[in-house]
Amino acid sequence: MELIAKATALVGGTIAFVRRMNSPQQQAFGTAPEIPEARKQGIMTLKMPAAEGWKDGHLPTCAPGLKVNAFASGLDHPRWIKVLPNGDVLVAESKEQAGPPKTLMDHAAQATMRRVKAIGKSANRVTLWRDTDGDGTAEIREVFVENQNQPFGMELVGNRFYLGNTDGIRVFDFTVGDTALQGSGEKLVDFKPHGHWTRSLLASPDGSKIYAGVGSLSNIGDQGMEVEEGRATIWELDVASSDARIFASGLRNAVGMAWEPVTGKLWTVVNERDGLGDETPPDYLTSVVDGGFYGWPYCYWGQTVDDRVPQDAELVAKAIQPDYALGGHTASLGLCWMPEGTLPGFGDGMVIGQHGSWNRSKLSGYKLIFVPFKDGKPSGPSRDILSGFLSEDEKLAYGRPVGVVIGPDGKSLLMADDVGDIIWRVTGA
Repeated sequence: MELIAKATALVGGTIAFVRRMNSPQQQAFGTAPEIPEARKQGIMTLKMPAAEGWKDGHLPTCAPGLKVNAFASGLDHPRWIKVLPNGDVLVAESKEQAGPPKTLMDHAAQATMRRVKAIGKSANRVTLWRDTDGDGTAEIREVFVENQNQPFGMELVGNRFYLGNTDGIRVFDFTVGDTALQGSGEKLVDFKPHGHWTRSLLASPDGSKIYAGVGSLSNIGDQGMEVEEGRATIWELDVASSDARIFASGLRNAVGMAWEPVTGKLWTVVNERDGLGDETPPDYLTSVVDGGFYGWPYCYWGQTVDDRVPQDAELVAKAIQPDYALGGHTASLGLCWMPEGTLPGFGDGMVIGQHGSWNRSKLSGYKLIFVPFKDGKPSGPSRDILSGFLSEDEKLAYGRPVGVVIGPDGKSLLMADDVGDIIWRVTGA
């Protein structure tokens, strides 16, 4: 496997270098992005920095007026965060567990992912972290639940705790203040595992529904659409009846979700398809409507047809154009609403953890960014909150941003870094 990794890095680096010479100079960002014409790549670009981590006091770079510290460290691939009403912080520790590679491209992709610790043995647990003295650093760590199946999303409704494993949603009885779940819980919904494996969860403001992001198995329905049934969707679970249905579809990999308080709309960040170029198509932030279809795999950014896919003209015609482009292959995963007053110098808007690309000639993402909102809609260019996760020569990843939440004090952000194995805390300087 090490030999494959080295060969992949060499071949991938050569392909990336050649393609970089023709790479767009401007990222496809904002409400009216310039999206380059698709260029079929044939051999997909594979470019992944090696996992370096943070050493010798090295920290992410903060926006002016902010500071950052490690709230918790020594984790095993932390991905998602949930803050409980008493201030306890839950962290899902899990990673992709790759199946047997079927093609040479599978071998190459897996070798590339291992360079940055993106696949391997999963911890399959949720840990609880408690800051007892309020200094912004957790002193207590407890195993909240273990022996799960790639746990990710977490929600609490009353005394019921919901956990999004890759194969479905489990629910447990839970009392706030306890440091661990008891029993094995109850399986409520089954999801197909593998492929895009994360299962984010978000409760409705009134607690009556829970929404779950379920990504596609493949890039563009490569194994047929039958195996994609129930995938590339956001599901809605009725808390009272435990009935579940597809709420929205055509979302290749919808991960983070958040409520926008002015309009009450559900928003999500979506990872788009590969193999059409560095900026084509861009990942995106969008509002989501009940019954909405957002294009995958037939088209992107509205009705731009992907001619690699057998077409469905009726679905293409109804595809909804996303609200805000986030750049090609930025792997925007984390999402939370941040009200004005949380961080100095920042108003209302969405905070997005951009995990970072592995499939373009010039790397993108590797940042925690802010998109300002006004009257329920994005209202301007994004701003960096944290950066510096990638070395200047793009060979090393010090960290990779994932989940983000408002801290227990309401005046901070907590962000999971699955390469640094740290939960970072951002506050005013």
